[in-house]
Amino acid sequence: MAKTAAIKPKQAKYKKYMLVRYGRMNTLGFFEHHETQIPKLPSRVVVKTDRGLELGELVGPLCPYKAGQFKLNQQQIKKYFDDSNIDITIEPTGKFIRYATADDISEQRHLQKIAKQEMQSCKQFVKELNLSMKIVDAEHIFGGERIIFYFMADGRVDFRELVKKIAHEHQTRIEMRQIGSRDEAKLLGDYESCGQECCCIRFLKALKPVNMRMAKMQKATLDPSKISGYCGRLKCCLRYEDKTYTELKKSLPKKNTCVKTKHGEGKVVDTQILTQLVVIELGEGARIAVGAEEIEVIPQTTKTDDKQDTNADDQSQDNSENKNQ
Repeated sequence: MAKTAAIKPKQAKYKKYMLVRYGRMNTLGFFEHHETQIPKLPSRVVVKTDRGLELGELVGPLCPYKAGQFKLNQQQIKKYFDDSNIDITIEPTGKFIRYATADDISEQRHLQKIAKQEMQSCKQFVKELNLSMKIVDAEHIFGGERIIFYFMADGRVDFRELVKKIAHEHQTRIEMRQIGSRDEAKLLGDYESCGQECCCIRFLKALKPVNMRMAKMQKATLDPSKISGYCGRLKCCLRYEDKTYTELKKSLPKKNTCVKTKHGEGKVVDTQILTQLVVIELGEGARIAVGAEEIEVIPQTTKTDDKQDTNADDQSQDNSENKNQ
């Protein structure tokens, strides 16, 4: 009896993904597709997410796509976004449906106009119900599956009655999403004092915390009106160089540290992080600025040991005097 040929298991099809920015909050996600080529021009696409059909924008058409696939692997992509302080999941978000047509873009513009009317209607209901919340924006999903209202409030708000009224008015699914002042700027902001469009609108997905330590380390002015952004909080750009400043600061001695230079011994009174210069006060109040590599820190243990030796000599002398007495 002839041997039957071993049946080889079918191999899973090689999946390809494209990177798309979609939604009112400019969310980034990977979408599975079957296109052989990616256009090297700014392109709008229709994608399927867990919220329904959405219109998005293809990210990085000039990036290394080969036969419709990103050349970078998932780990390289995640590292790139981690280094850029952008929070993104490398798990697939949904599926690519088609490249947007003129009718799709026209429909999106129509929905944006409707969303403004829906937001005004929501504000009226909020006023009638006397709810302590501020409606910031509304997003009508491209597929028509739902309307998302973005609002601000000091604490938790019971908006169940509000949702019932809006759903009855517009006959669709309603989602209420509470946001903070930074998210408000991401939705409504335009241009910052630097002349560029707000970073949170252009590319920042994760708005990570910024504190005064970063401003002080970079020796930026501490005038709140100059270091605060559209949202009224500290500017996100203060965070961009914080890692570099922190690393450079490690190579500089702290203030009041005793150091030795070719000009003599002195005490550190100031440092300049970017230029790696150390300002040293020598004897008689004279000050000089030298490079961090030109100084040698005098260990504190040396002075401590000297002090202990002096104390030991004094104690020995006291004991000798007591013995003679």
